[in-house]
Amino acid sequence: MCYNLLIDAYGQKYLYKKAEETYVDLLQARCIPTEDTYALLIKAYCACGLLGKAEAAFVDMRKYGLPPSAIVYNAYIDGLMKARNPQRAIEIFQRMKNDGCQPSTDTYTLLINLHGKASQSYMALKLFNEMRSKKCRPDICTYTALVNAFAREGLCEKAEEIFEQMQEDKLEPDVYTYNALMEAYSRAGFPYGAAEIFSLMRHMGCEPDRASYNIMVDAYGRAGLHEDAQAVFNEMKRLGITPTMKSHMLLLCAYSKARNVTKCEEIVNQMSESGLEPDTFVLNSMMHLYGQLGQFEKMEEVLTAMEKGPYEADISTYNILINIYGRAGFFERMEGIFQSLTTKNLKPDVVTWTSRLGAYSRKKLYRKCLEIFEEMIDAGCHPDGGTAKVLLSACSSEDQIEQVTTVIRTMHKGMEIALPA
Repeated sequence: MCYNLLIDAYGQKYLYKKAEETYVDLLQARCIPTEDTYALLIKAYCACGLLGKAEAAFVDMRKYGLPPSAIVYNAYIDGLMKARNPQRAIEIFQRMKNDGCQPSTDTYTLLINLHGKASQSYMALKLFNEMRSKKCRPDICTYTALVNAFAREGLCEKAEEIFEQMQEDKLEPDVYTYNALMEAYSRAGFPYGAAEIFSLMRHMGCEPDRASYNIMVDAYGRAGLHEDAQAVFNEMKRLGITPTMKSHMLLLCAYSKARNVTKCEEIVNQMSESGLEPDTFVLNSMMHLYGQLGQFEKMEEVLTAMEKGPYEADISTYNILINIYGRAGFFERMEGIFQSLTTKNLKPDVVTWTSRLGAYSRKKLYRKCLEIFEEMIDAGCHPDGGTAKVLLSACSSEDQIEQVTTVIRTMHKGMEIALPA
């Protein structure tokens, strides 16, 4: 027990060598390692990205007559997910089934979460149905994971259906389940649907938490209802719930969508007064708003502050500038920013290239767009559906449309690009 507690503690602190030493001490003390010992050791290795060592520990179990159980498999899958290696986690899940080890409720919940975060709600539902067919009873965490999977894609009807199914199974929704359902309505663009769930939660005696209020601020903000978003934000403060950086960012996004620059500046000042220093996301949002309103001088001031201040400008920062200047027709300024990226150790991504393409596409500069597209391919950046649409919008004739379609397909056969019809 003591050895396991030490391995767990070291693992959580990413001190894998200490965890390893404790495991060796356990063996030298002639203690027999349990499945929990290996589960904790594997999680420690995964947390540090040492997948080879995790696999070795997994194999080592058999030396002590311990075939990997659901506890160990779950620890391995969970560790791989936290190490951001979902594909390997899926492989271990398949190995678990192939080895005849019955997945537990926790196993299925982990995998449903994995697919939900990857916006693969269809796979999450498939696993949920498989779980029930194997007489493995889902718990509140399983249902919440599935509701979350549908919520991320804004599939509020499916989320509602699972929510009702959970109640039919005599499971009482908790604040996390209600929040997941609210998120579904928010992402689907139904803020009043989210508000109904918020009211229902209170009516059922489930107290909303900070995340609940943030979801409502976001729901109203997404729908352009910035006054309602502000009212929720104010209520949160009135109840003694301190708004976090995320709370302020969501409110900022609401007013930014309404192009209310005065209010946005006020929110940024409020953040500073609350001891919350604006981060790169907040400054990017302000820069984007100034650019949309044509206030280029203020936009440049924000950029200067970012380049001199504690928050580094990232590729999104320069993508905003390239997009804004491109739309304004300031090609020379746009190209200057694009060329400067290499000196800042930043690599243009698909958004960078597509924004640059868009500037010339709006002017129907077909040849220039083709040149940039070829540069993009040569730079190893894979175009997406948005890139294809921008390139096609530069065309002025059927011949050019046919040529672009052929170029995209022949230059990148290995990639699936969703070309518009």
